[in-house]
Amino acid sequence: MNFQQLRIIRETLRQDFNLTEVATALYTSQPGVSKHIKDLEDELGIEIFVRRGKRLLGLTEPGKELAEVVDRILLDTQNLRRIADQFASRETGHFVVATTHTQARYALPQIIKWFKTDYPRVHLALHQGSPVEIAEKLVSGEADVGIATERLDKVPELATFPFYRWHHALIVSHGHPLLQVERMTLEVLGEYPIITYHEGFTGRTHIDKAFADAGVVPDIVLSAIDADVIKTYVELDLGVGIVASMAYDGFKDRNLALIPVPHLFPESTTRLAVRRGTYLRSYALAFIEKVCPEVGEENLKAVIQKQNGGE
Repeated sequence: MNFQQLRIIRETLRQDFNLTEVATALYTSQPGVSKHIKDLEDELGIEIFVRRGKRLLGLTEPGKELAEVVDRILLDTQNLRRIADQFASRETGHFVVATTHTQARYALPQIIKWFKTDYPRVHLALHQGSPVEIAEKLVSGEADVGIATERLDKVPELATFPFYRWHHALIVSHGHPLLQVERMTLEVLGEYPIITYHEGFTGRTHIDKAFADAGVVPDIVLSAIDADVIKTYVELDLGVGIVASMAYDGFKDRNLALIPVPHLFPESTTRLAVRRGTYLRSYALAFIEKVCPEVGEENLKAVIQKQNGGE
């Protein structure tokens, strides 16, 4: 048994049992991948994969249990490297934060500025993506920390902590009729075209649920993954914008007016997530404590170090 065999098992699952893609991802040949799998099965005396001819269709029952062990072994191997790096060079390293456009643009700038000031020799990479992509990067080890409003707390491999809570608000052009409404309702809002976030981004599920619960079908004429695009089209009078309230800047968005409506949509919570069982270096722990100061270092370490389902 060797680490290459274990990597091939993990990558086979990631590539949906396509051995050609596995070989490409691991910079080897498809026959070599097949041989490694067969050698491991012969050594263990079990079949790991369900086959149809030369094609792999899925995992056998023992293969499912083996896959969980392989994942833990490779994660701990990664942790060994991080521990060595931690004590060899405490103030240098590579730190990857995966987040959405909204968080990168409106919630994180001051925190990133603090981090770069306190840890100037750590290379911080900020990767933007959808909540699904962020979760995938965390599970695969491509990112150290993820920050998003959607999805992260639904992934069992991840430990999550609340960052901050917020509400959606309306933005309209100056002179819009909605500025004269004393108390906004979803029924009144539903009479106008709406521009808001794409499905799966920045609390869109709360927006959809609020309209559905009220029995109102909104006329969503345009959806986007970030507030800047939404504001651009609201300025063109194409619709009423529904955005995260922190995305409005009274100076920069002076061509638009904000209508707070905390009673219309449920409160949203943006969360920070890390892969369970991961060893985090001191600067990563410092970043998390800056974002989630109420968690506490000891509780943070205890939660992160639990394996899947350990809560």
